[in-house]
Amino acid sequence: MMYHIQSINSLLQNELSAIETYQQALDKFRKQTALGEMDFLMSTFEDHKAAVFSLRGKIQQLGGTSAQDSGTWGTLAKIVMASANCMGKQTALKVLREGELTGSEEYEKALLDHELPSDIRSLIENKLLPAQQRHMRTLDQLVNAVMA
Repeated sequence: MMYHIQSINSLLQNELSAIETYQQALDKFRKQTALGEMDFLMSTFEDHKAAVFSLRGKIQQLGGTSAQDSGTWGTLAKIVMASANCMGKQTALKVLREGELTGSEEYEKALLDHELPSDIRSLIENKLLPAQQRHMRTLDQLVNAVMA
């Protein structure tokens, strides 16, 4: 049981990192972003906030204490995103996509655990992982549009 709490907390920290990174992107590009891009950034930011809420709920159900910050990965993500923001929108979008890819891989890795509680498995399979994949597809489109 403790292993599952740690595993879910790791996923939670990824989501907290995503919130911080998208917040940076929103702050940076608010004035220079097309409406569709801004809608996507806000929508994705909200998706990650919802994921944090869901994961915290699962940790509480298991009797655990949820992570309050994004940890080392979050710090690294902030540094990388700050650098990307200096280089421009396309680089920042690529960094966001890499973050989504990492999150997607972490969810897929969690699903390999055959002892993962079924409600958490269902949350990942039906909500969290599809959201990550949707975010990656949209980021690919945005990166390509910026390049065009």
